[in-house]
Amino acid sequence: MKNALYTFILSALFFSCNTVNQKDTTLVDQSFVENSNTMQTLLNGFANESVDYSYFADDVVFKGTVLGSPDTLKLDQVKEIHKEFFAKYDVKHMAPFNFLQGVNPETGLSDGSVRFYYDMEVTNSTNGKSVVVPIYESFDFNNEGKAIYVQWYCDWTASMTSIE
Repeated sequence: MKNALYTFILSALFFSCNTVNQKDTTLVDQSFVENSNTMQTLLNGFANESVDYSYFADDVVFKGTVLGSPDTLKLDQVKEIHKEFFAKYDVKHMAPFNFLQGVNPETGLSDGSVRFYYDMEVTNSTNGKSVVVPIYESFDFNNEGKAIYVQWYCDWTASMTSIE
């Protein structure tokens, strides 16, 4: 009888803990889906030269790999960079995006952030030269679904130089 009681109590504890984790996982999964949809919208906007900057928090931080650029950029700086970029280049995404769920670096647990690898063809609209740039990006979001930290890794400087 004691063994049955212990088994019942342990089972109840296990399933109650599992349910809490399942709820947390469901919320994170839902955030990831919503944030992935935001990413798709932002990437489409970038390719169409009409980025909706309302998807970014006012205090968003951008960190990239452009030779000679500041360590981090703010939204107003990125808007100006985009304006200059769109005046000279056209972009085309080479394949559908495969968004990956990111993790919190401190806990190692999924957090709704979005990571992805993709190839973007950039064409100099003045001379017609093109280059395909392989890129890795990650976006972290706040509870309102706005991007708060954006980072990208690619050889952006050499790629742009190659089509001048």
